Amino acid sequence: MPLTDLDLDDLRTYRPDLTAPAGFDAFWADTLAGARAADGPVTARLRTDTRLTAFDVYDVRFPGWRGEPVAAWLILPRRTTEPLPVIVKYIGYSGGRALPGEHLLPPAAGYAHLVVDSRGQGHDTPDHGEGDGTQWAEGFMTRGIDAPENYYYRRLITDCVRALDALPHLPGTDPARAIVSGASQGGGLALAVAALAPGQVAALLSDVPFLCHFRRAVRITGDGPYPEIAKYLRWHSREKEEQTLATLDHFDGVHFAPRASAPALFSVGLMDPVCPPSTVFAAYHRYGGPAAIEVWNFADHGGGYGSTPLKQLDWLAEQGLAPKTA
Repeated sequence: MPLTDLDLDDLRTYRPDLTAPAGFDAFWADTLAGARAADGPVTARLRTDTRLTAFDVYDVRFPGWRGEPVAAWLILPRRTTEPLPVIVKYIGYSGGRALPGEHLLPPAAGYAHLVVDSRGQGHDTPDHGEGDGTQWAEGFMTRGIDAPENYYYRRLITDCVRALDALPHLPGTDPARAIVSGASQGGGLALAVAALAPGQVAALLSDVPFLCHFRRAVRITGDGPYPEIAKYLRWHSREKEEQTLATLDHFDGVHFAPRASAPALFSVGLMDPVCPPSTVFAAYHRYGGPAAIEVWNFADHGGGYGSTPLKQLDWLAEQGLAPKTA
């Protein structure tokens, strides 16, 4: 597989001039205030049927967008006796929280692990939609794209922020040491949360992030979810192109990045056909806090594969966020 974008020297200097839409901060402040006003219960039910003898697994529900319940798994090392740093994981596109056995590496390393379902994409958190329900192409990228108020990612990002609000109500977690994380869509969601809840995030792990630099990504990407938007614009371009791109600007990692301040570790694959490297670097270069980026020269969208968690655990230890049991 060849390079899919600029070469590394050009990526290291790629700093496009980008401006957040007017009212960006007010839009998100109002969105989160509305979700928190709706509120709802946080529940954590201990599962006794997993056969995971080294771990305690809780089936969690917490209030998300408009107080609607969002599913999550909370996985702890067995017999946790004190609050642990917690890795909050957001999921890649078209996936949900799946099964607890798929998320054992962080608790095996001594962390609490909260795995957040993606509304509509997983099986346990439905998405009821907003506005005119626009969804022209397959998937979620055009759902409600007629206006920022209706767009699917307004609801999903709100859910992800509210996961941090739930931490004080969950066993075994230390909200003061919350690490937001994810790959692809999950990496983009984690970046958004780091910006929208800066006082609640101790560190960010954003692996090959999606949802960054939309205006470039939809023009140069031939694989993955971005082409859903290109297909939509192919038929509606003349009357809806700028309206659509203006909607996407409200959910773009390049605009969230300057508003985040927690230490961050990004990663990028230079042969990634799904999240072009220039879109990742555009967000990374604008990040508002201390940040490093792991570059995988010959990687596709899988990035560093099995090497990535090891790099992340080492980096978290450098930030003083290793659990005492690790």
